Amino acid sequence: MTGHKFSPQILREYDIRGTVGDTLFPADAYALGRSFGTTVARRDGRLVCVGFDGRVSSPALAEKLIEGLCDSGMQVLRIGLGPTPSLYFATKAMHADGGIMVTGSHNPPNHNGFKMMLGGASFWGGDIQKLGLLAAAGDWVDGAGTASDIALMAAYVSRLRIDYTATRGLKVAWDAGNGSAGEAMVALTRQLPGTHVLLNAEIDGTFPSHHPDPTVPENLRQLQDAVARESCDLGIAFDGDGDRIGVVDGKGRILWGDQLLSIYARDLLARRPGSSVIADVKASQVLFDEIKRYGGNPVMAATGHSIIKTKMAALSAPLAGEMSGHIFFADRYYGFDDALYAAVRLLDIVAHGNRSLAEMRDALPQVVNTPEIRFDIAEDRKFGVIDAVKARLAETSARVDYTDGVRVLNEDGWWLLRASNTQAVLVVRCESATDAGLARLKGTAVDHLRGCGVDAPAF
Repeated sequence: MTGHKFSPQILREYDIRGTVGDTLFPADAYALGRSFGTTVARRDGRLVCVGFDGRVSSPALAEKLIEGLCDSGMQVLRIGLGPTPSLYFATKAMHADGGIMVTGSHNPPNHNGFKMMLGGASFWGGDIQKLGLLAAAGDWVDGAGTASDIALMAAYVSRLRIDYTATRGLKVAWDAGNGSAGEAMVALTRQLPGTHVLLNAEIDGTFPSHHPDPTVPENLRQLQDAVARESCDLGIAFDGDGDRIGVVDGKGRILWGDQLLSIYARDLLARRPGSSVIADVKASQVLFDEIKRYGGNPVMAATGHSIIKTKMAALSAPLAGEMSGHIFFADRYYGFDDALYAAVRLLDIVAHGNRSLAEMRDALPQVVNTPEIRFDIAEDRKFGVIDAVKARLAETSARVDYTDGVRVLNEDGWWLLRASNTQAVLVVRCESATDAGLARLKGTAVDHLRGCGVDAPAF
C-alpha cells in the first residue's frame, strides 16, 4: 500500500501543526484520518468526533480528514464549527472512541493543524510520532465508514451554564477575538444573568481586530478599553480556539494564569481541602505558597496542556493550570482545558463573594516578575541550548529544578529557561521580591544565554 510522508516539523509534541500550502496540505489531513482511524480500529473502536475552527482552511482540511477516517472504517460524527473544548465535550457526551479538532489555535491565519483525543485521554508525544510511522508505511486498515452531522452546541453551552450558581449577575466585557469561541460565547451570555458587552463575536479566520492570543498584552487592549468605557466588573478574552482564557479586572489590569489559578484554588480548597493543584514551571512561587496556605498540595509540572491533563489524571487532581491561560477543572467538570467553562467558574466566584476581582488580585502577595520573554531560535538548536545551560549550572552551587528546562532559585528569587515544545523559541521568566533582585536575575539569565552563544538582548 502506498504510504504518505508528513513534513517532519508538523508532528509536534502536543498536536500536528503546520503552514497551509507550505508544510501542511489536504493530503496530510487524509493521511492523518487513515492513520488515526487505523489506531482507533486496532483498539476495537469505531466512533470518532470531528470539529473545526474558523480558519479559512479548516473546512477543507476537515473534509479530507473525515474522508480518511471513513476509509479506515470509522463512524464519524461531524460537530462542525466551534471551539476546541466543544470537541472534547462531544467525545465525552457521545462516548466516542476518539476525537480530532482541526485548529491552528492562536497561531497566524495561514497556520492550521489538529488536536486529538483517544479513549478519553490526550493523544500526544510518542503517539503522534507513531501516526507518522503508520502513514509512511501505509500500514492502514481498510473500511467503509460513514459520516453524519450532529448538533451539540446547545448541549455544550447548557452544560457550561450549569455551574453558574450565583443569584446575582455581573457586568462583563467579553472578547472572542473573532476566534471559534464566538458563537458559544454569544449563546452562553444570553443565559447568564447580568450585563454583557460582546466584542469580536463574529467568527473570522483572518482575525481582523487583533491576533487571538490573550497572553500578549497588546491583544487585550480592546478589552481593557471596553471594561473602562462600560465600567465593567471584569473582562474575559479567548484565544483562537477557545481553550485558553485571558482576564482583566475592573481596573483594566491583566490577571495572568497563575493569579487566576490562585483564585480558583482558594475557592476549591475551601470545599476540597488537601487536594492536589497542579501548575506549570512558569508559575509564580506565590501560587505554590498560596495553595499550601489554603490547605492544598501544590504540584509543579512541565509546561504543556497534554502533560498537565495526563498528570491530573494520574494524581486525581481536581484543578490545574498554566501561565498561558489553559485552566483545567476536574471538579464538577471533565478535566480538560475549556476557557468558556473557566470563565463561568470565575464569574461565579466573584458573584458569590463580597470582594471584586480587583480586590482579590490585590490581596495576593505582591512580587515583581517578568512576563514570558521569548527568544527566537532555530528549531534544531533550542534543546541543545538548554543542555548547554544545564552544563554551565552544574559547575556552580546553584539550586536548580529540572522539571522543564531549568528553574534556578537563589536569595533574589528564581529564573526559568525552557524550550517551547510548540514553537522555535526559548522562554525566560524571572521573579523576585524587589526590583533590584529582579534585575540581577534577568542579568544572570542573559549571561547564561550569551555564554551558550545565544544573542539574547537584555530585557
